[in-house]
Amino acid sequence: MGRAFEYRRASKEARWDKMSKIFPKLAKAIEVAAREGGVDPEMNAKLRSAIATAKAQNMPKDNIDAALKRALGKDGNDIKTIHYEAKAAHGVQIIVETATDNTNRTAANIKAIFNKNGATPLTNGSLEFLFSRKCVFICTKPEKAIDELELELIDYGLEELEDEGENIRIIGAYDSFGELSNGIDKLNLELKSGKLEYLPNNPISLNEEQINELEKLLDKLEDDDDVQAVYTNIE
Repeated sequence: MGRAFEYRRASKEARWDKMSKIFPKLAKAIEVAAREGGVDPEMNAKLRSAIATAKAQNMPKDNIDAALKRALGKDGNDIKTIHYEAKAAHGVQIIVETATDNTNRTAANIKAIFNKNGATPLTNGSLEFLFSRKCVFICTKPEKAIDELELELIDYGLEELEDEGENIRIIGAYDSFGELSNGIDKLNLELKSGKLEYLPNNPISLNEEQINELEKLLDKLEDDDDVQAVYTNIE
């Protein structure tokens, strides 16, 4: 996702009621990861990262345990991850990642948001060459030199390391998720979040007026209960 939108979203998340907005999304991420790779975090890097992300957002242990129990239960909802694509004004391309137990409901809701807010739905795969699927980890910035850390992480599949002040952003190939996650653990880095993201290959710059014009669309998408993440090609 474009960095300008990341900052705007971070500000918005600070205003969200965590119990009603953030926690259910984090619980879904835990449940999906556990169903895909098992409920043992030591053996499931995606689950380990989903739990670390939830803890970083101060999600109670009871909520985390409940999500794991749902993943284990035969009567739990069958949650699917599905993405939707659209184009909006000013050359903005959008990928919406959802986790849902009702694909018909989610598809109808997302398409309605697109249509009511100036976006045109696209066939899935239309944006395949405009974004790259990467694993992205956010960690607390360690005391050791960034150059030294970068050399150590290259052995685990690091492609890019960005210094973001209090945090560092670790980026690797799609299939390096487990390897990089293990490297982060071995180097004793404090993980704040870790997931697979769609990063734009050629980000575009927008002025403040253009971003404000798109804000209602992006906010509506993020507010939907089934939406896990919204990615754009905004720089």
